[in-house]
Amino acid sequence: MKKVGIIMGSDSDLPVIEKTTGVLDELGVPYEVHIYSAHRTPQEAHDFAVNARESGFGAIIAAAGMAAHLAGAIAANTTLPVIGIPCKGPVFDGMDALLSTVQMPTGIPVATVAVNGGANAALLAAQILAVEDAELAGKLDAKRAKDSAAVLEKDRTVESRLMRK
Repeated sequence: MKKVGIIMGSDSDLPVIEKTTGVLDELGVPYEVHIYSAHRTPQEAHDFAVNARESGFGAIIAAAGMAAHLAGAIAANTTLPVIGIPCKGPVFDGMDALLSTVQMPTGIPVATVAVNGGANAALLAAQILAVEDAELAGKLDAKRAKDSAAVLEKDRTVESRLMRK
């Protein structure tokens, strides 16, 4: 199975990335996690992206806040799918990161999940890998069914507490 590369711009993004790794662990998807900044360690970010395919990666998740150029910088240096996670920052509550991540120029696509959407980034990366991996596709189907059952159980609980017929 291909690995997922997970890059965060700084360790302040770690709580978001822990949601990402939790989902990947649940699905049995291998991954590597690194801190590479588009601005403070541009050479390391570049080298990771350029060598990602040969290093066994099938998708890359890049999480960053504020200027949030990391996903775009990674995508500029690989043709692997890149998923950007805009992270909340101290000034604009993540809107700045969202706009920086989603406004990519033609030819350099970045799939973008919700602000702090670490779990969805993991699920999207797994869905990309599952195109060629039937076992992983089955795990995704099972997770979706389990999540659905959990919501329906909550519905039954609310109905029994609050429904008046």
